[in-house]
Amino acid sequence: MPKSILQDPLLLSQLKWSEIEDLLCLEVFGQNRRDPLSVHGLVNIDTVDSGVFRTAFRFEKDDIRRLQRALLIPDALTTPQRVTVPGDEALCITLRRLAYPNRLRDLEGVFWRHSSTLSSVTNTILQHLEEKFSHLLDDVNNHSWLNTDTLERFSQAIHAKGAPLRNCWGFIDGTARPICRPSKEQKIYFRGHKRVHALKYQAIMCPNGIICQLDGSYPGSKHDAGNFGKSDVYTKLTSLVKGQSYCIYGDPAYPLRPLLMKPYGGAHITPQQKAFNKAMSTVRQAVEWGFGKIVGLFAFCDFKKNQKICRQNVPRIFKGSALLANCHTCLYSAQVSQYFGVDPPSLEVYLAPR
Repeated sequence: MPKSILQDPLLLSQLKWSEIEDLLCLEVFGQNRRDPLSVHGLVNIDTVDSGVFRTAFRFEKDDIRRLQRALLIPDALTTPQRVTVPGDEALCITLRRLAYPNRLRDLEGVFWRHSSTLSSVTNTILQHLEEKFSHLLDDVNNHSWLNTDTLERFSQAIHAKGAPLRNCWGFIDGTARPICRPSKEQKIYFRGHKRVHALKYQAIMCPNGIICQLDGSYPGSKHDAGNFGKSDVYTKLTSLVKGQSYCIYGDPAYPLRPLLMKPYGGAHITPQQKAFNKAMSTVRQAVEWGFGKIVGLFAFCDFKKNQKICRQNVPRIFKGSALLANCHTCLYSAQVSQYFGVDPPSLEVYLAPR
């Protein structure tokens, strides 16, 4: 039997000249053909400059393997496509993907892996974070370091920065993250105030810089008060304070409850009430800093053309970024923790399994 179609006169007679030319090219170049993007990655973390690494991956090079261990990422990760990638490289691929709205094709030259592999690795890591650590964003009661003694320390720190309330330990607020216009159900995601399609999230920020609960996503057309009710956060707060009067503070959109304070409202408020609102508004901006850190570190979440809810799990991406931002705070502190003078927990304490 001939080794090649080109050596078989009968088969050759059935081909067009263009097909014969293609076969000739394959015969000439096929022997040495090798696609490095689909075989092994070429990234060596130890050889990357520390400053370049920090800019590209948001964490210090010396901390990346500590982060890998704390996040329970195995030494070797196998994707659903049966591609095996070292755990530290898989984490770096995910961090680089989230750090900036690059196209996957652009990252091929960084990691020397095919774009399909990069996408699969990123999705696998984000799914792993969701399965192992989503409880840290689901309920304030799931944190081993958050107890009544901690609430007292938080309340004192907030009061020391000028807050009139002596029992306020945190702040609650919502954020709307723009998304690409969906192909269906556009009306429910449309946020008229900003005239953009969006998903909403609700967060509770501690003065140590940790987002201890992140609820959502909710359609962009929904009001913060309605999202508050759906999140069942008040029941969780009641369980956390164990009968004591520690409260959180929110904007006027939230209902007034014993454990949830908000500004004085109405057209006619006293000078004392105005002073109260101003003082609390000053410290409440901490929750905005928390949202700002997420999109500042991981700008992929802030590029709406990449947020396609019909093609990818957008809430998983944002919550994974929030978890990684909390890890960043544990390692390097944050604007919020520096402002209130409260240290965050260590990385291992924050990520401690239930």
